[in-house]
This record gives sequence, C-alpha cells and structure tokens, in this order.
Amino acid sequence: MSELCEIGTRLEPLWDGWLIERLAGLRQRLHAPVLRETVLRFDRPWEGPISWVPNVRHDGGRFRMWYRAGGDGDQRLAYAESADAITWQRPTLGLVEHGGSRDNNILIDGSAAHSISVFIDGNPAAAADARYKAIGIGAKVDGRDTLRGFASPDGIHFRLVADPLLVAPPGERPWFDSQNLVFWNGLTGEYELYCRGWIDGVRAIRRSTSRDFANWSALRFIDLGDAPREHLYENSATPYPRAPHIRLMFPKRFFPARQLDPTWYTGLSDAVFMTSRDGQHWERRHREAFLRPGPDPDNWTERNMYVGPGIVATGPAELSMFVVEHYRHPTAHVRRATLRTDGFVSVAGDYDGGVLHTRPLRFAGDRLRLNLATSAGGAARVALCGLDGQPIAGHSFDDCDEIYGDQIDRVVTWHGSADIAALAGQPIRMQVRLHDADLYAIQFGTTT
Repeated sequence: MSELCEIGTRLEPLWDGWLIERLAGLRQRLHAPVLRETVLRFDRPWEGPISWVPNVRHDGGRFRMWYRAGGDGDQRLAYAESADAITWQRPTLGLVEHGGSRDNNILIDGSAAHSISVFIDGNPAAAADARYKAIGIGAKVDGRDTLRGFASPDGIHFRLVADPLLVAPPGERPWFDSQNLVFWNGLTGEYELYCRGWIDGVRAIRRSTSRDFANWSALRFIDLGDAPREHLYENSATPYPRAPHIRLMFPKRFFPARQLDPTWYTGLSDAVFMTSRDGQHWERRHREAFLRPGPDPDNWTERNMYVGPGIVATGPAELSMFVVEHYRHPTAHVRRATLRTDGFVSVAGDYDGGVLHTRPLRFAGDRLRLNLATSAGGAARVALCGLDGQPIAGHSFDDCDEIYGDQIDRVVTWHGSADIAALAGQPIRMQVRLHDADLYAIQFGTTT
C-alpha cells in the first residue's frame, strides 16, 4: 500500500505527485501567468538597463520591493514600496550619495551590494534589530568566492554581520555572481540558501542550510531527478505562502547559443516551474516553459523573463509575481504578472472527463474545500473511500452534490451535508471526478 499522506488541515496544491496515485483520463496542466502592467521602469540615473532582481514581499500592510539598481561594475541595492503592488514609489532615503545628491532610494552602494538579496527573517529567535537579513558577494578567501551577511531592523538600514558567511568550495567559478537567496523555514527550523554552481560547464543550483545563520552545511547540488540538464541561471526559490511545506522555484532557463537578433548578445531565456517538499529533491514535472518571452522583440534578447522570488496576494483570488523584461535595453523594467490563487498547476479534465485517485490520506477537521473552476457545462464530484477504494456509505459520487462554478474555497457536500467529522483521523482515499474542469488544490478544515 502507498505511504499514508498526513494532511491534517493544511492546504494541498496538486502541483506534484505526492498526493496523486493515479490519473484516469485526466492530466496535470501547467498554467502560465498573465503579464499585466509595467510597475517600475529602471529610468533613474542610478538604475539603468541591467537593473533587475525584484524581490517583493507584503510586510506591515504594504508591499515592499528590494532590487538591483545599476550594473556589473556599479551595483546598488535599491528599495521601492506600494499600497497595491501596482503603483510604486521610490522613497527618498538620504542614505547614499549618487551624482552629488542623496535624493534617491539607494540602500547600499558599491562592492557591498554585489548580487545582494534581502529576506524577512521569520525565525522567532531572530533579534529585533535583525528581523531583515541579506546576503551578497564578499571578498575572495584564498582565491575562493564568498558570501557575506547583513542584518537590519527595518529593511532599510543594513549593517554587516558576517564576512565571510559562506566560502565556496574550490573548483570552477563563478559561484555566487547571480542572485543568492535565503529564507527561514519555520517547519524545519533552518535557513535555506540557494545559489549557483556548475556541472560540467552547465549552470546548476546548489543548496546549504543553517540553524543559526552562521554555521552552514556544505553546498550540495539539488536533485532534479530525470529532468534534462539545462542552464538554470537563477533560482527564485521561495516557500509558497499558503502552503509553506512546498517550496517553489522559477529558474531562468538559459540557452547560451541561441540568438534571434544577430546584432545582440547571444543567449535567450525563459522561466520554468519547479517544486520541492524537502528542499533537496526538486520536481520538474512540467518541462515546458512557465513564462515565455512572448511577442515583444525586446524580450528575445539575453537574460530576460526573470521571475523574482516574491509571491504576494493582491486579491481574494489573485497572486502577483514580478518579472524583469527588456534586460540591457534602455526600456528595461519590472512588470507584474498574475495567477489564480494556487493556480500554478491544475489536475484538468476535458469534455469526456476522468477521475483523480489519491494515495491513502488522513485529515483533520469536519469538511472538505476545493479550489476549482469548471465550464458552464462542466462539473466535479468527490467520493470518499476506504483503503480498498470502495466508497464509504453516504460519500460516493452519486451521493455527492454536483459541483460547478469557479471558486477558491468551495465546500463539498453529500446530500446537502458537508459534515465529515466522523471520518477525521482515519485513513481514507479520495476520488475526484472532473468533467471540463480544473482542480487546483484541496483542503480539509473546520466549519469556520
């Protein structure tokens, strides 16, 4: 028998194969984000065409963005904020002089800002004056690349706290010259760091962990299973806010030999979608692009379609992400992209329909909610079954009230009743019949 999936009341998106035992007549479908408005143009004197790395978080009732301003030789960490994630302001911070003035939004300038990235430290043991942290490239040690760490009480005023924080292993370089990301994982009690490495000359992703932001495990390449070896230029690793036991990545997939515009630098890129439940083993179940360059010719030049690591809710049913377009062009900018809440991947049924069979699971609570969308003529029904796959009395497909519509949080009922408290805590299987419908996530929970 398959291993029991302990769900409890947590949200379970259907993006990987953890909960799914079999799909009969259904498939998992990757959904592309919808590109919306341009939210930040890199048009200030201290920014420029190779500014990028928008890291957006919702914090203290506002949206906050930390990003790279400037280029390879004159990098800066800059800051913007917004009430709605659409209209952004660059506050005058007065911290760093540029062009004879401090009237700018620069936080850190010069070598200290090289490939720096900020995160909000969710570690309950973190000091109040270190609630925000950052990592960036430090000076070499014995010819080896290093990372150094910074801390801040407010995400604005940073101080150096560790130099070096981590020293790269000997061997092929560069190691840290792209975005290096860290986040606190409250489920494991560890900081997780993701950075670049190389495998036989191909860009890849390494990982390290720490319990104290001081002592780090040896860097290891993440395991991509049988996915093809392709250049993954950045990683954008982040826990999914609604289901933090699942980590997401949106690496920029780089094709160094391709060149659509013969007058431009070689290399084209798009973004792909990856998931992990332990941080070391990652699924690239969907090999196609998550975000394509599209019809805009200025996105068909090197290192475009960078998806930043921040995923923020901008409506009851909307997620927003932030993408760099027109890299190295005078029109370089950040653009907002949206997805349905939990909407990265769905289990999809066409007109003829099919059935999702789950692995054995155990839940808590007294009802089941679905995030799903059907056509006007489509439908879904749910059967709760014993471990033998036979429906539990009163909870078969025929007992289930037909479900149709487009809802993030649809409660399932059988003969008008949603109460399934009698089944909580015991192993069951679930079957979902879908007809012209997409199922994105499930969640058992309580009445409220």
